[in-house]
Amino acid sequence: MSKAQFFRQVSMYHPLSAASEQAWGELLKEKTYRKGELLVMEGQVPRKFAFICRGLAYQSYLPPEGEMIIKYFFPENRLAASVSATMTGTPSKFAITAIEDTTVLEYDFSAFRKLVDTHQDIALFYINYLEKHWVVEKEPLEIAFRSDTAAERYRQFLLSHGQILPRLKKYHIASYLGITPTQLSRIISGK
Repeated sequence: MSKAQFFRQVSMYHPLSAASEQAWGELLKEKTYRKGELLVMEGQVPRKFAFICRGLAYQSYLPPEGEMIIKYFFPENRLAASVSATMTGTPSKFAITAIEDTTVLEYDFSAFRKLVDTHQDIALFYINYLEKHWVVEKEPLEIAFRSDTAAERYRQFLLSHGQILPRLKKYHIASYLGITPTQLSRIISGK
């Protein structure tokens, strides 16, 4: 079931041939992470991408001041990875942590890159995925975090993350917005 879910999601970016599906499918390994368990550890050189089949994870880092900052949430049907570290083979500046018990399909990135080189449809999926999630979605977020008020960022968060809101604690949301839980409570109550 998980592989069918994975390939349904992949096909939303670009359809794959049966041969490409089979080749990529051979790389997929199912794994479950318990709540609080790390998919990627900060400082680790990550080697895998993980497709979230069931569950929820977040990407975070600890700045020198010591307050954790959540950079991204990975709900079902998203690829979770420390992308630039995996692509460059360097230590991750981020950790990825399961918020709840999370089942994933993992695949080795270097083996996947070989498929990108030999399967044009997989390459087109890869280009479309990166463009959507690492350019089109990311740029407006970066601008908003520099120019919008915390209240505006919270309203935008409700629109973009409403489906996972019941699964998050206040401190997850506050950390993502770059504010304290007390500030978030004030925004929610309208004070």
